[in-house]
Amino acid sequence: MKIAVTVARILLGLVFFVFGLNGFLHFMPNPPPTPAAGAFFGALIATHYMFGLIFGAQVLGGVLLLINVAVPFALVVLAPVIVNILGFHIYLSPVPMQLAIAFIVTALELFLAWYYRANFAPLFSSVPRS
Repeated sequence: MKIAVTVARILLGLVFFVFGLNGFLHFMPNPPPTPAAGAFFGALIATHYMFGLIFGAQVLGGVLLLINVAVPFALVVLAPVIVNILGFHIYLSPVPMQLAIAFIVTALELFLAWYYRANFAPLFSSVPRS
């Protein structure tokens, strides 16, 4: 199990570190967006801060996963990014290969969250900790 967790952690970390850096450095070209995806990106660009926030969260989460530090925190940081990636590829840009990658990333996140579930247990308790 430890090997599977390590592989999942490194794969997820690499995905978010590389694609997060790409958001800042633009070293990989983006495929042309669908009309709905283009409108969505246009709205994000107009806010001026969303891309920095999104890509910054990706780099932070990716680095934490890669160096194996604060992994549960990294999973929490990446969870809303992954939800949006999945929603984006389901509703706005349903390109089969990209959708498959979104499902794989989601599966890696869920697998790691399950492995670290003891770290998340206090979040679901209504009893205050002293």
